[in-house]
Amino acid sequence: MAYLASLRARDCSPNTERVYAGRIALYLNFCLMRRLEWTTPGFLGLAALQQWLAPLSSRSSTVRPGPPRFRSRSTANAVMTAVAEFLRFGHAHGWVPASTTGLLSQPKLLRFNPPGYDTGESDRRREVLAAAFRFRINEPGYEDLSDEQIRRMIALTARARDRFLITLLACTGLRIGEALGLHRADMHLLASSRAAGCGIEGPHVHVRRRTDNPNRALVKSRFSRMVPVTADLVALYTDYQYERDRVAQAADSEMVFVNLFRPPLGGAMTYPNTKEMFDRLARTTGHACRPHMLRHSAATRWLRDGIDRDVVQRLLGHASPLSMEHYRHVNDAEARAAVEHVESLKERP
Repeated sequence: MAYLASLRARDCSPNTERVYAGRIALYLNFCLMRRLEWTTPGFLGLAALQQWLAPLSSRSSTVRPGPPRFRSRSTANAVMTAVAEFLRFGHAHGWVPASTTGLLSQPKLLRFNPPGYDTGESDRRREVLAAAFRFRINEPGYEDLSDEQIRRMIALTARARDRFLITLLACTGLRIGEALGLHRADMHLLASSRAAGCGIEGPHVHVRRRTDNPNRALVKSRFSRMVPVTADLVALYTDYQYERDRVAQAADSEMVFVNLFRPPLGGAMTYPNTKEMFDRLARTTGHACRPHMLRHSAATRWLRDGIDRDVVQRLLGHASPLSMEHYRHVNDAEARAAVEHVESLKERP
């Protein structure tokens, strides 16, 4: 499909391509069921698609056994966003008329300005275009894991490679694509890396964007960065190397994370491999376990410990400080401490 090829040309990750393919397939199947022309679904067709998407009703139980599944409104919004992008792509290539793309957005007057947004002289830019087909939801923020949950995840992981991967994500805040894209030459884990031509002192890893990784793992940011690591993480990497050395096929691979327990032995680990591992771990621990939750946990822990936001932004590889807004979670203990602090001020003479 030309649209998926365009995602590939934009260096989107295989995971992004897979997700978007599934969302576009939902739209095309809906058009087929309702006998709609996908290029001209009309206002009523798009509105019906939005309502059909959320919630995913008990019709799914007729296909597969078990309790009915439900699709959240946020997921439905994500599908509608993908459909809108797909239709705009079709319009750019002459397949979709302007009458269709004109339905996808509508003027909206900003009541509150996003941080850093300049509305211009006399608030001329206060009116923006917003998605026309979108459920109103309360943004819950990102999910994170407690330190105890992360320690339990590591303790319940039998393989040295997987223990190292979990700890790497939790300690450095790397995205899963960044971790799977690491090369062995990126691991500078000695006190000094001058012998490798690197003047940075202390153990660290280099996160570099490459477009030719055999597993198609991709670093989101176009700028390379360095992330320091701890002595404990270096020890876990040593354990993993000992495990890896027992698989002869892994010796020639330049990738850090490789298959050691299933074919192709020595091949670079892929997104599906990693998802399967985290799914197994979720069933064992009894709570959700996803790679990005470890990134959120690292960011939340740093901010809660008082690390400067600019430092956290650099560690995470965010280009914009606005990307930091979702990471700060306030827990119950912090809320109580704030109230008790106010109460203590009243008692002072």
